[in-house]
Amino acid sequence: MTRFIWWQLKSRLSSGDIQYNWVNNAKILASTGETGVTGNIYCGLHEFSDMGFLLHVLRPDDLFVDIGANVGSYTVLASASIGAKTICFEPIPLTYMRLISNIDVNNMAQKVTAHNVALADTPGELTFSTDQNCMNHVIADHESSPASVTVKVRTLDECLKEAPFLIKIDVEGYEMPALRGAVSTLSNQGLCAVILELNGSGKRYGFDDAQISQLMFEYGFETYEYEPFKRQLTALKGNYSANGNTLFLRDVEAIQRRIDTAPKVEIHGTIL
Repeated sequence: MTRFIWWQLKSRLSSGDIQYNWVNNAKILASTGETGVTGNIYCGLHEFSDMGFLLHVLRPDDLFVDIGANVGSYTVLASASIGAKTICFEPIPLTYMRLISNIDVNNMAQKVTAHNVALADTPGELTFSTDQNCMNHVIADHESSPASVTVKVRTLDECLKEAPFLIKIDVEGYEMPALRGAVSTLSNQGLCAVILELNGSGKRYGFDDAQISQLMFEYGFETYEYEPFKRQLTALKGNYSANGNTLFLRDVEAIQRRIDTAPKVEIHGTIL
């Protein structure tokens, strides 16, 4: 409640960005309407389990890839809080500028490479909505949007020169094309974990969450959920989590060793 009141007062009194001191001296800029960022202020971590997993599993010498970075919450945690290298992708130009601001306020230019492009299985162009905040997405053939932008498209494989340890993918239903453009990346055994949003939104493009999970299984990944307070991984019985994001992991024993030996993290007075 205290943080809620703090934000409500700050956002009403300030005409610009508000700098919030976050995890491990990392900073994030917030403005009214940025749901994901204000979720970090209210809850400590907007996506608590998945962000907790990132904080426990990443190390400073790792590479993290943030696909659908939005304003950069995961990028800030990876590179400012942990010190890992990050390559991030955000297609919406105005959102990309917010991402750059968060990179700059944390002095992460040497750690982070940001791309203002979309990812799919074929290079070219895609048209995105621009009036739905963190829910902006590729406009499907049957859709129309009062505000849109056309952006450049690349494949993940052509953008990476080395395998990341961890990837986060949050592309509002366009996961399948992004994954199909990452054959070499997904085949590389150096990639041990993928945080993948599966919430049914792929249906607008004709993709089913079970099909996406099956693709990941073919690369040797298995599905898990994470309890950050207990530092516990639990195998899922189904193809994906009902909570929006699913952890796809391989070499789980090595991941658990990392989790067990990760430094403690303080978030709003709570120790993870």
